[in-house]
Amino acid sequence: TDRGGPYRDSITRICADLCSTRLSLFVLCPNGRTNSGSNRDRWIPNIFPPNRPIPDEYKNQYRFVGQLMGLAIRTKNLLDIRLPILLWKQLVQEKVTIEDIEAIDVQSFTIINQMEENIKQVKSLNEYDDGDVNNDCDYLFNSVMSELTFDVVSSAGQTYELIPGGFHISITAANFEDYCMRYRQYRVNEFHRQIDFIRQGLYSVVPSAYLSLFTASELEEAVCGKGYIDIEMLKRHTNYSSDSETSPYIERFWTVLSKMFSEDQKKLFLIFVWGRSTLPNRDEEFSTSFTITRLDLSGNIDEALPSKCLFEI
Repeated sequence: TDRGGPYRDSITRICADLCSTRLSLFVLCPNGRTNSGSNRDRWIPNIFPPNRPIPDEYKNQYRFVGQLMGLAIRTKNLLDIRLPILLWKQLVQEKVTIEDIEAIDVQSFTIINQMEENIKQVKSLNEYDDGDVNNDCDYLFNSVMSELTFDVVSSAGQTYELIPGGFHISITAANFEDYCMRYRQYRVNEFHRQIDFIRQGLYSVVPSAYLSLFTASELEEAVCGKGYIDIEMLKRHTNYSSDSETSPYIERFWTVLSKMFSEDQKKLFLIFVWGRSTLPNRDEEFSTSFTITRLDLSGNIDEALPSKCLFEI
């Protein structure tokens, strides 16, 4: 009998494909690609040229991602997808901040932040020595930003114009403030079209009024779980068919699983025994118990073959 193992396994495989290079819906965040900063394991929606429509094929696929999220909320079959907090913020329409962008791209605002600080220092010094602020700022831009133009490198690594003809417009002291405003505005909103389609799919499964009660962190937990395998909670929902919880075999099993397995290994173990890589968030959400059975070798050993996905080992 099918106890849901193939279904759970298919959801796990879909999540693995979403957060991989096998599909082009999501790409690894800049920190992950440069191996710097935090959140290196987070995946972000792929970026499309801002002046072109997103192809219908991708629109439908992003809607499907939203439907998967809604399914996870309704069925408690959580998704192992690693998305940054800024995405969850946009889904619940919370304000995305510059700090949210820097959390996935630590180098995103380095140049303009440095230039703004340099300009402040130039203006501060000129207040004391009656110097020419404009000339000093022009010299600063010519020496540091002479080759930069009105463009932006997206989180996915593509370069786009911030204004028509921006590739041919140099950044000067006169237009630097406008450049900073457009640069930050683009980076904060670069995923908004993709997020809109994900939200459409989510709303088709879960009412928008219900989701309006969630914060970004609460929605992430409702869809993806706690982000780690809670072994103590798993123990509370385990049955033992032949041994007791204090049996040496059982104690060694839990010691290995909790102290010697990495988080990735715990996920692989859970996939093997249950077909999913996450546990429910709360005790009351367990619909079945994990069962540990000692193998009976009194019969034909050749028939002692492993089975998976039944939440049993």
